[in-house]
Amino acid sequence: MSPETLKILASALAIALGGIAPALSIGLIGMKAMEGIGRNPEAGGKLLVPMLLGMAFAEAIAIYALVVALIIQFVL
Repeated sequence: MSPETLKILASALAIALGGIAPALSIGLIGMKAMEGIGRNPEAGGKLLVPMLLGMAFAEAIAIYALVVALIIQFVL
């Protein structure tokens, strides 16, 4: 394989593996927040901010994976 092909495969693998865990964690966070609101509707206001923070931190990991993939693609 050529080095260019290896770079493309490495960056694709980095973004694919780096996107799986954040996607699952965002889904789980949303599921548990909706479950909590369904059980206790008055707690919706208290659950919103921690839910959004958890989703934002999980999304940051996906952004780090994107940065690594871009570095592999364009710098190395």
